Amino acid sequence: MDFSILRERMVNEQLIRRGIKDEQVLSAFKKIERHKFVPSILKAQSYDDCPLSIGEGQTISQPYIVAYMIESLNLKPQEEILEIGTGSGYQTALLSCLVKQVYSIERSKVLAERAQKLLESLNFTNIKIIIGDGTKGLLEFSPFDAIIVSAAAPNVPHTLIEQLRDGGRMIIPVGERFSQVLIRTTKIKDKIKQEQLGSCVFVPLIGEFGWKKN
Repeated sequence: MDFSILRERMVNEQLIRRGIKDEQVLSAFKKIERHKFVPSILKAQSYDDCPLSIGEGQTISQPYIVAYMIESLNLKPQEEILEIGTGSGYQTALLSCLVKQVYSIERSKVLAERAQKLLESLNFTNIKIIIGDGTKGLLEFSPFDAIIVSAAAPNVPHTLIEQLRDGGRMIIPVGERFSQVLIRTTKIKDKIKQEQLGSCVFVPLIGEFGWKKN
């Protein structure tokens, strides 16, 4: 199976055709090998147009929604970003191609350690993974230029807004457990601007300022 051909097709058919235009984002998707971030049994489906299970009740998101969320943040090379929900580490790797530093927080010790090991083996040097409650953010490393949340919250956590730098942007799925809207929050001085970017479905964001664990 030629994963490079599948990856090129994914970029052309799933991203470019749907309107992803940022050349740096597209370049990152061409570079990062998604098949290395999915379980062995699912490698043949690595570049399919859908989320895939990675264990621990979590998924690696559909490529298009990842690209759309990243593009919507308008990232710059000198910026620092906080990722809530490391998961497989795939989005973490994509972000590392686009910014100076990626801080990523994951509540599952199993997923965090697995992602850490994989990213280190692939020689990523601008990523720091922390195990903890993502809804609290990472105050000790704040403020951040951008925050991307890979799980759905009932509301936009104020703790995360407070950790944005002036001019910072955050994108997060917000809504019910099985149906949400992507919200982009921009912080300009003491003013907060929020925009709805479309419907989506994500796993729930579990934590003190998210959903409670069943």
